[in-house]
Amino acid sequence: MKKGIDVKHINPFLQASMSVVENVAQMKLVVGKPMIHNFVFPNLTYTIQVGITGAMRGQVVLALEEDKAKAIASKMMCGMPVETLDEMACSALNELSNMILGNTATVFSTQGVLIDITPPMAVLGANVTIKSDVEGLKIPLMYENEEYIGLHICVFEG
Repeated sequence: MKKGIDVKHINPFLQASMSVVENVAQMKLVVGKPMIHNFVFPNLTYTIQVGITGAMRGQVVLALEEDKAKAIASKMMCGMPVETLDEMACSALNELSNMILGNTATVFSTQGVLIDITPPMAVLGANVTIKSDVEGLKIPLMYENEEYIGLHICVFEG
């Protein structure tokens, strides 16, 4: 298994995530304790996977348990109730991942690190396991003392 990202490169992911979510969903997130994670999601979870290419390579996964995903999609759609993760709600969440990772790429570019992102791919399911050859770091993004987004960074330099 390849060693994951150097901790000095974590801040652009966090900075972009927190800024974008605050701007589009009016939620001020707090960073939880980072941990190595095995990419197992036992509860019904909406996982959005975005590829990273360029100076860094790998995947970033945003994991949102179903109720949190519906709450964020609702906030993104100006408070419109979201009863199910239908096509519109999923489109909003996928666009959130594009905005977060696009912003991350912009932050990295100001540091002379050029990366690009792939279109998102999402899965809604329980008991989902994602396998990777790169060590994954999970950073919980908290709102009102609950994890709303699991930011899983599975990227290496090279």
